[in-house]
Amino acid sequence: MINDPTHPTLPKLERRDWLVLGLFAALKIIVHLITDGPGAYGYFRDEFYYLDCAKHLAWGYVDQPPLSILILALTRALLGVSLLAIRLPVILSGTATVVMSGFVAREMGGGRFARAMTCLAVLTAPVFLSMGSFFSMNSFDEFFWVLAAFLVTRLIRTGDARLWLWFGLVIGVGVENKYSIGFFAAGLVAAMTLTPLRKHFLKWPLWLGGLIAVVLVLPHVVWQMKNGWPTLEFMHNAASFKNMPTTPLQYFSGQVLLAGPLNTPLWLAGLLYGLLSKRGRTFVVFSLAYVFLFVVFNLTNGKVYYLTPIYPILFALGSLWLERITASRRWAKITAASLAAIAGIVLAPLAIPVFTPPTFLRFQQTLGIHAPQQERAHGGRLPQHLGDRLGWEEFVAMVGQAYAKLDPADRAKCAIFVSNYGEAGAINLLGRRYGLPRAISGYMSYYFWGPGDATGEVMLVYWDNKSELEKLFVQVTEVARFHHPYVMERQNDRPLFLCRRLKIPIAEAWKQVKAFQ
Repeated sequence: MINDPTHPTLPKLERRDWLVLGLFAALKIIVHLITDGPGAYGYFRDEFYYLDCAKHLAWGYVDQPPLSILILALTRALLGVSLLAIRLPVILSGTATVVMSGFVAREMGGGRFARAMTCLAVLTAPVFLSMGSFFSMNSFDEFFWVLAAFLVTRLIRTGDARLWLWFGLVIGVGVENKYSIGFFAAGLVAAMTLTPLRKHFLKWPLWLGGLIAVVLVLPHVVWQMKNGWPTLEFMHNAASFKNMPTTPLQYFSGQVLLAGPLNTPLWLAGLLYGLLSKRGRTFVVFSLAYVFLFVVFNLTNGKVYYLTPIYPILFALGSLWLERITASRRWAKITAASLAAIAGIVLAPLAIPVFTPPTFLRFQQTLGIHAPQQERAHGGRLPQHLGDRLGWEEFVAMVGQAYAKLDPADRAKCAIFVSNYGEAGAINLLGRRYGLPRAISGYMSYYFWGPGDATGEVMLVYWDNKSELEKLFVQVTEVARFHHPYVMERQNDRPLFLCRRLKIPIAEAWKQVKAFQ
């Protein structure tokens, strides 16, 4: 049955409806439990950094707000640091995103097929599979976007302006997880001016909801002020030097790959359904917000995946349209769902660690599909979401062996300095078996955590430029070189140096190593 999206009440869900939603939730959990644990791949680079952030709880970090780190700190305290333990929160939030997407479709007036098709598209979209396979703020971000959309959709259907209060709560908490949901809120507000929703600008709940969001974000803003607005510096550097520049066509192509080639007709149909159809125009605010965000993210050199949390909403609109045109054609519904499911299964190994690296490379070559490179330094044989899970055990072992060769007097005063947070976090988590001291770095929040008790008298430094180190140290000797066939190019074939006698005080040298990008 197709429901009336303008009716203030909807029919109760039947047992079969709950079973369908439960099936998609179970599939989401099973997929990640099978593929996210120990295997050919290990910790993702960023996970090492987040685990170190969880030891330094604060109201902010150089490159992110605090909420996801708080979640990780609680997870670590309760479950430990195994791969499945730290990834359990993102598996659960990803599952909630799948189910909540079905509820968005229901609020829009979608029947059982529309809800199921929406859940299927979210379940199989490569970007949602990938983001659910390692710990980061992105999986939570996806859920907050869908939850906010659910509230706006219900507001459109019922006219209950009090829902703006809950919307403000979701946006405020969501921004404490990741800033991108703030862009989503801005896109919706901009789109509202072109729709009947603009009447809500005259209603107090919208403004009070905005105030709630501001209050919730205020502690993080205060932290930024006290620390010199490091995130603004990071965002400027990332857009200018780190992120891959893309033309509008390249940005669109990235959307196709991340959402899934066979899911793309569905979300495009949803976009046009909202813009052009009389019935779909009830929810045109989401289609307009998509256009706004596409332009903003592309013009500001945002990464391709920044836009992807909006796709569950467009999937819902597209599923609504598909349900209407196939109302009396059961075979068409079965065909559409079957094609989406088959495409999802075929493409899943591109998004999650199913195959070993050699098998993955053959599979990728056979399909002729390659994940878009989103950062300039993310070149490699494997895409970054897989390549950055490899080589860490070997890297830490290399440093451990070099450390063990030092005489006891040197080991007692040796510090380990590395170029980025993956290297630092890997040593801090995996280096205990080698007796390694805490690694230090000027990269991101490690800069704020300082050099510890390092004096600069003896240091193992993982750096790619010997001449730069020779300006700082009296003696610089290469003692090892890291190589792995499948890691990112930025990590590969780089030397480890033993450096002695820093020429300037460590506090002065520390000011020169800051890297917010």
